[in-house]
Amino acid sequence: MTATLTAPAGATATAGPPAAHRAPRRPRRTRGVLLHTPGKLSALLAGLVLLSLAWGALGGWVAAQHSSAADALVPVNDRLSLDARHMYQSIADADATITAAFLASPTPPLGQLQRYEKDLATAHGDLSVLQAASGDQAEGTALGQVGGGLSAYSGYVGEATAEYAMGYPLTGGSFLQVASEEAHLVLLPAASTVFTRENAALDAASGQATGVPTEIALLVLAVVTGFVLYRAQRWLARRTNRLFSPGLVLASLMLVIGVAWLAAGFLAARSDLSRGIGHGSAPVQDLALASIGVQQIRGDAVLNVISRSGNASFQQDFVAASKKIGPGPGTWLGAAASAQEAGARESGGAGPSLVASAGRDATSWYAANTRVYLLGTHADYAGERNLVVGTAAGSTLAGYNALEDDFSNAIQADQAVFASGASEGASALDPLPGVVIATSLLMAAGCAWAVSRRLAEYR
Repeated sequence: MTATLTAPAGATATAGPPAAHRAPRRPRRTRGVLLHTPGKLSALLAGLVLLSLAWGALGGWVAAQHSSAADALVPVNDRLSLDARHMYQSIADADATITAAFLASPTPPLGQLQRYEKDLATAHGDLSVLQAASGDQAEGTALGQVGGGLSAYSGYVGEATAEYAMGYPLTGGSFLQVASEEAHLVLLPAASTVFTRENAALDAASGQATGVPTEIALLVLAVVTGFVLYRAQRWLARRTNRLFSPGLVLASLMLVIGVAWLAAGFLAARSDLSRGIGHGSAPVQDLALASIGVQQIRGDAVLNVISRSGNASFQQDFVAASKKIGPGPGTWLGAAASAQEAGARESGGAGPSLVASAGRDATSWYAANTRVYLLGTHADYAGERNLVVGTAAGSTLAGYNALEDDFSNAIQADQAVFASGASEGASALDPLPGVVIATSLLMAAGCAWAVSRRLAEYR
């Protein structure tokens, strides 16, 4: 006979291990609930909305960065680079003008004195603008040197004027030579540093406006977002027996529209900006460097007439500078001509003819300067002085003025090309931040609508 065990009266039958052994199972049952369909839908809803907003945030930021850089190219970066070049040229021209004026006549012509005063006023004005905009320590130091040097330079010229009025000749050791040395040793090197820094800033802004790395990152996120949307639609289709989810289809369509609009905008802007930079900004920089080289040659020639030291360094510097200026392959004029010829094939323009004119004038001017140093070598100081400061055809002054006109006209034509390309590029980029943000918000709304409808079916 088998004994049957029964629970005492009033006791409840239990099965399984004691309560102490059941407690660890509760967290596992809670995590299991999160893996059920409502939990997955909630996680999917949050993930899709966040991914859509992340796409919009990154896309809007990238588009805004490109648009901001393009908008600032002409009115800010190019303007400051132009001011830096003007400042250098004004200082160099002021020194060459006032020195040549005193060498040419005991009573300097009024027109030359007015040109000198105008150059100094232009240099001071450009200095003020550059100081107000400068945020670079090295450039700030150079601007400080220009400011102090301009005051010292004008003081030396004033002393030279008084000295000359009393009948003292302009020879080595005079205040005018000291003023020229101040210009060549302090002012012009500092102004050249400013010009170099501003050109670097212009190049950096151009690179930011046409930069590829951020666009690649944006494309990667777009691909990831598209893949996640595709997988989400597949997952919902298997669980709801619905072939399409209208909300996710809308989100996918908005993603395609946003990517296509961004791609079209970036490509159009890149084409316009590349045209403006390659056929406008780049030759402007080459022409500016060539113009600076011409001014260095002119200043050295005038200073050599004052010093009459017989030092061959001025002539050596002239030969070295002329090889950099050009014309010809590997020179500044040669590089500017190549860029302008490529631009003329695309859209026409007078740039190539203007650079060709500068090349012809430069060749003639080099020949005149060679004669200057040859006269100095033979101690024909009167002939040397007349060829440097005289106004007759064939003098280095006439050639210098012709070259400056050539450079000015060519640079003006190139700046018009750059301004046109930069403006069109900026116009293509300006709508992009708003477009990508709007499409991302519609994507987020579509995802929320699609998943929340499925989630509501479980409530």
